[in-house]
Amino acid sequence: MVVREHNPLGRRLYLPIVSTSGAPASTERKPPWLKVRLQRGPNYRELESIMRTRSLHTVCEEAMCPNISECWEEREATFLILGSKCTRRCGFCDVMTAKPDAVDEDEPERIAEAVREMGLRFVVITGVARDDLPDGGAGIWARTIRAVRAAVPGCGVEVLPTDFKGGERDIATVIEAEPDVFAHNLETVRRLHDRIRPAFGYDRTLDVLRIAKRLRAGQVAKSNLILGMGERPDEIPQALRDIADAGADIVTMGQYLRPTEHHLPVDRWVHPDEFARWKDLGESFGIAHVEAGPLVRSSYHAGKQFRRATGFGGSRSEREARAVAPEGTEAARL
Repeated sequence: MVVREHNPLGRRLYLPIVSTSGAPASTERKPPWLKVRLQRGPNYRELESIMRTRSLHTVCEEAMCPNISECWEEREATFLILGSKCTRRCGFCDVMTAKPDAVDEDEPERIAEAVREMGLRFVVITGVARDDLPDGGAGIWARTIRAVRAAVPGCGVEVLPTDFKGGERDIATVIEAEPDVFAHNLETVRRLHDRIRPAFGYDRTLDVLRIAKRLRAGQVAKSNLILGMGERPDEIPQALRDIADAGADIVTMGQYLRPTEHHLPVDRWVHPDEFARWKDLGESFGIAHVEAGPLVRSSYHAGKQFRRATGFGGSRSEREARAVAPEGTEAARL
């Protein structure tokens, strides 16, 4: 009898992942628009040193982001909180799935000090799912936002948390800390969602965005779609429409890049011209800003995305208030 190794990687829960389209994955070499030269300049090395000195994690490293050298050279980084081990596994993600370590109660303050030391004016904070915690880690999320604000007054803060299993109380804990941007990513179309993100839900993801918008007036909400995981082009408009209807002000769209052979295969390479069409379509649905391109990731140029979404017409709630407010009122001048 053949004996199968339960965890051949030795570092993440092993779930065999096959093509979502039923066809072999693309075996072509990456197209020229996806070629990125990794550059490790002085800013990159300094940020890396700060991260290691303070025992911090970044999603830039954990998720093998192709933009890491560009962002770090521009002194932009995305912090990963609540450890580096996730209680869930998505077919596209290279963050380790394993039993998490104990919560580091000092992490919010260390991140805040790193933000101050790095001179950041806009920071993105994401984190692993912590289904082992009663509040899913919501308390640490809120403390991290407040710690950054205390250490660097005026610093913009974007958060990309888990769904907290749809728990409104835990979402409210994060929203009450007043992040500038609350992001929660849909990632793929309805047909593929259960297969690619088995611990999440398509409708629950949209509900999280709706809850965030309802809990705080003017809250900027954001979501993301990854293309090339088996979706059909004719399914993408509905996903964009669903995100728009949930109230998202910002949407990012990028090309899926397979982290390892143990992850979901690449189904297709999406041409930059197609991304341009999705940007136009998304913004025609009322989304204030759509950032779409092969190398775009959720936190890529997050500060610029926020300024574009709020500077050119404001958040969705402000635009809607202007639309119904009588001329000359305060709401009309928002």
